Parts: sequence; C-alpha cells; structure tokens
Amino acid sequence: MLKAVAIIALVLAAGIAGILVFAATKPDMFRVERTLAVKAPADAIYPLIADFQRWTSWSPYEGRDPGMKRTFGGTAQGRGATYAWDGNKDIGAGRMEVLEASTPSKLRIKLDFERPFEGHNIAEFTFVPQGGATLVTWAMYGPAPFLSKLMQVFVNMDNMIGKDFETGLANLKKLTEK
Repeated sequence: MLKAVAIIALVLAAGIAGILVFAATKPDMFRVERTLAVKAPADAIYPLIADFQRWTSWSPYEGRDPGMKRTFGGTAQGRGATYAWDGNKDIGAGRMEVLEASTPSKLRIKLDFERPFEGHNIAEFTFVPQGGATLVTWAMYGPAPFLSKLMQVFVNMDNMIGKDFETGLANLKKLTEK
C-alpha cells in the first residue's frame, strides 16, 4: 500500500513538474488582435473609442455587471482621459488611460488590471481607410509573467480575449453603419 502511494506521489510530482517546465517555455510577451471592416469613416468610429464614457454603447465588458462602478477622469476624451472600473468577479477592477490619440487613425491605451489578476498591458485601436470602409483593429499586448504562462497551458488566451474583441468590433459596426 505504501509503495503504491509513493508511486502515485512520484507520478503526480513528475506531472506537475512537467506542466511547470512547459509553462516556462511559453513566450514572455502576448498579443491578441482582431480586425473588422466597418462601412463607415474612421472619424465616425474613433469618437466612440476615444471617449471612455461612450464605451457603454459598444464594449463587450460593460453589460457583464450592471452594478459596476465607473470613475472617469483626466480629459474628456483622447490623450490623458482615464477610466477606472470596479465590478464583480466577471469584470474585476482596473484602470485605463489614453497614452496616444492620433485622430482618427490610432488610439493607444495603458490598461492596468488589479483583479482578478494583476496585469499591465497596452490596448491599441487602429483605423485604416479601405475603399468605402475602415479596417478597425483592436489589439492588446503586454508581458506574460509566469502565472500567465501557466494559465496558457490550460486556456487559449487568444480565443478567450479574441471573442470579446470580435463582439466589441461587431457592436461598433452596428452603431456606425446605421
């Protein structure tokens, strides 16, 4: 009996060690990106993103916690605008600040998560005219600390975050193609 318990413990320890070693081989940075063609000019789409108070109309995260607390600061929109949120377990808490606002071609946002996990990333929106449409790209990138790498062993971050980006871009499309 003791021998069987020892063998099971060794197998479990080897399995855990294997997972930890595999996690350590994951990249030190991550990037998630989605692009959608929107039949509207960039200057019709850009203000919905540059003004955090307008995110409630399109962001896939806004409806997940009706009781979410929001705090807006800095400038009304564009560079220096800030948005902090504190919500339930589905939303967590964090803060965004617009670092770069090149109207209407690019918006770069510092994105700091406090919970459920601490994270410090960059979100970026780019708008490229293409014929009668605008290619809108929503990307997020940043460092992948070991805990993030460990999560990536079990969860495909690109699929998980990418679905939200696809929903948000589709919402922007509906709002601006009316």
